[in-house]
Amino acid sequence: MTRQIILDTETTGLEPSEGHRIIEIGCVELINRRASNNRYQQYINPGREIDQGAMEVHGITNEMLTDKPKFADIVKDLLEFIKGAELIIHNAPFDIGFLNNELSVMANGKAPLRVEDSCTVVDTLKLARGMHPGQKNDLDSLCRRYNVDNSHRTLHGALLDAEILADVYLAMTGGQTGLFEDTHSHLKNATATNIVEPSDIRRLDPNRPKLPVIAASAEELATHQAWLEELDKKSGGKCVWKKIELASQ
Repeated sequence: MTRQIILDTETTGLEPSEGHRIIEIGCVELINRRASNNRYQQYINPGREIDQGAMEVHGITNEMLTDKPKFADIVKDLLEFIKGAELIIHNAPFDIGFLNNELSVMANGKAPLRVEDSCTVVDTLKLARGMHPGQKNDLDSLCRRYNVDNSHRTLHGALLDAEILADVYLAMTGGQTGLFEDTHSHLKNATATNIVEPSDIRRLDPNRPKLPVIAASAEELATHQAWLEELDKKSGGKCVWKKIELASQ
């Protein structure tokens, strides 16, 4: 099982070295590249004022956070949620830097925990720059490039941005282009005349001629293998189908 966590944060400003803190964390869980129902979102009281510039980006005000818990109050649940997962983050050094700073602040001089001690990290900004050199690779630009709808986002938000990044990441790394597509949407528009009930199931004659089995040609197998290699490359060696193929050998 491959467990990935799409993670994003909102902060009081840009530099933890200047005393800026995390004010929101949002996470979306993927299991084998499919969304689970597992989400993590938490607003945090940073114990300091939010920069006006940052407030204009995410819309979170100081008043909204006065009754929210401190980072130390939520850290146990957060670390348990992300433990052992592969973290997918856009501009990972920024978010990891802030998370590790929070862990350092609460360590009180002891050796602090670090996110990288329990998780691996994939930076989708670095990945995008390798795939699209010389182009804009911010999240909005990637949404346009991969036809991911972010029209509902007027301000940044950690959970909302994590959900958008999940769609972008799946599109970037091959194949699946939507995280929240309803795989049963065709049933919603079905009418009573086209729904197949159990009594309508037709049984095939057991004495019917066997269906021919058409094997893939060498050229088709080579094309399939090349596509798996490309998926594996784009996903940083995380192609599930290639792992299954190796396991069956």
